[in-house]
Amino acid sequence: MNLPPDHPPVERPRIGVLLVNLGTPDGHDVASVRRYLKEFLSDRRVVEIPPIAWQPILRGIVLNTRPRKSAEAYEQVWTPDGSPLAAITRAQSRALEVRFGPKVLVDWAMRYGRPAIAERLQAMKDAGCDRVLLAPLYPQYCAATTATANDKAFAHLATMRWQPAIRTLPPYHDDPAYIAALAESVRTGLAALDFAPDALVASFHGMPQRTLELGDPYHCHCQKTARLLGEALGRELVVAFQSRFGPAKWLGPATDETLVELAKAGKHRVAIFAPGFSADCLETLEELAIRGRESFEEAGGTHFAYLPCLNAEAPGIAMLETLIRRELAGWIDPA
Repeated sequence: MNLPPDHPPVERPRIGVLLVNLGTPDGHDVASVRRYLKEFLSDRRVVEIPPIAWQPILRGIVLNTRPRKSAEAYEQVWTPDGSPLAAITRAQSRALEVRFGPKVLVDWAMRYGRPAIAERLQAMKDAGCDRVLLAPLYPQYCAATTATANDKAFAHLATMRWQPAIRTLPPYHDDPAYIAALAESVRTGLAALDFAPDALVASFHGMPQRTLELGDPYHCHCQKTARLLGEALGRELVVAFQSRFGPAKWLGPATDETLVELAKAGKHRVAIFAPGFSADCLETLEELAIRGRESFEEAGGTHFAYLPCLNAEAPGIAMLETLIRRELAGWIDPA
């Protein structure tokens, strides 16, 4: 069919896949970190305290004290390509785009910071994507991660006159492809060590205890991932939770305390990894690999190793391709 001469241009229909990760500041300077933390800690999904009570604390205390400390931490892990999380998520996007070919547009966004979800979702629509898979890269579902990423996308959809069809990637905490990729990655990491660990620690991001009590499945998803991975590896894992913030009770045991307890109990050789993170970031490269090592060695540990996340390595990319192709069934031809 020929369009009339004055018809607006229409792009050829395409499928879009938008990878979404948590977020990162634009730089490791204090001002950039403050902007990022303000957006992150103002999310009602992240801090479930009424704004009338929380915002004075956030603006009066937190944003005047925490940004400098966080900026120093970011400086230790910043790369020539910028934030590790942004650089790795970009690399994941490019690797997947090669695997899916020209009919599928693979892009990436951050829930907090840039590139923003709304910006990239609109760019996909403008490029002709009439069907989009939102893919939050969180294996274990949590309202403060998966749900808020989807919320942000849906908020932009609410402003669009012509919306694309939308699917969302479900949590994949117990998916055989995910467990197999983790097992391969951990085995590779352990094989490269010059020592045999007395303990293997799986550190997940922490969440307040009340999230479990309110029905969030995150804690259960983490425990199931650890159980299935331990079975695949043929050894027991020590499960811990990192990144506590504020005075509330958090899911435990805490990673920093667990490392100290292991060293004091005679487990002097430890390897640690973060199966809930799809890409290395501040919480893995600084909190675990640097500060975790310091805490462990100060308590008497002698050998410490941090094993990287799946990142954009072959096992992780193959796993993501498997999951995404499954969710695109009916939209694209089988591989």
